[in-house]
Amino acid sequence: MDASKARAFIGKLWDDEVVPRITEYIRIPNKSPMFDKDWAGHGYMDAAVALMEKWARAKLESLPGAALEVVRLPNRTPLIFIDVPASGKEARADDGVLLYGHLDKQPEMTGWGEGLGPWTPVLRGDRLYGRGGADDGYAIFGSLSALLALHKQGLPHARCVVMIEACEESGSYDLPYYVDHLAPRIGQPSLVVCLDSGCANYDQLWLTTSLRGMTGGELKVEVLTEGVHSGDASGVVP
Repeated sequence: MDASKARAFIGKLWDDEVVPRITEYIRIPNKSPMFDKDWAGHGYMDAAVALMEKWARAKLESLPGAALEVVRLPNRTPLIFIDVPASGKEARADDGVLLYGHLDKQPEMTGWGEGLGPWTPVLRGDRLYGRGGADDGYAIFGSLSALLALHKQGLPHARCVVMIEACEESGSYDLPYYVDHLAPRIGQPSLVVCLDSGCANYDQLWLTTSLRGMTGGELKVEVLTEGVHSGDASGVVP
């Protein structure tokens, strides 16, 4: 892969198309079912799904054989299911990658800075503020941007399944039903990429191997510069 070309392609795609779409998405108050008992009646979840579906369908035209379906099980939040066939001479149909994300949002909460709010998107420099942009509205855009970047350079990739649920902030209680329902179509992926975690800076790729109970910090270790008799100092030293 030519990394500079990939950065240029993805950067332009996000500036021209993705950031405007996420900006629209932030305006939709599609709170997770736990925080909006009448989510189906309000229609906000369907609006968020429609926004992402429209963009994704247009992009999938560039990926041969790719298909998208909005799956709706009775009395469950909707789920966007995308299947992109493997490409290249060594393509395998019996293996693949599962990319996961969600589109439902946490409630408004308090503590927003001056001029900011949950449903009011504000772009300051390269930071877009508003509910759901980082958690987790970018997931479908990030997944397809990566695949499009590979296709742009003619690079092969494994079969990829993208699943975007709408119940994560409520505990994902709908997700197991969809996994069971779609199991024959999902297959048995050898890699699962969960696009829903933290990013400490934009200079590195951050990989989170666990989340609950995780903590960060700096550990400073000092060693002795000369030998010390244990009878005088005692204790353990490196």
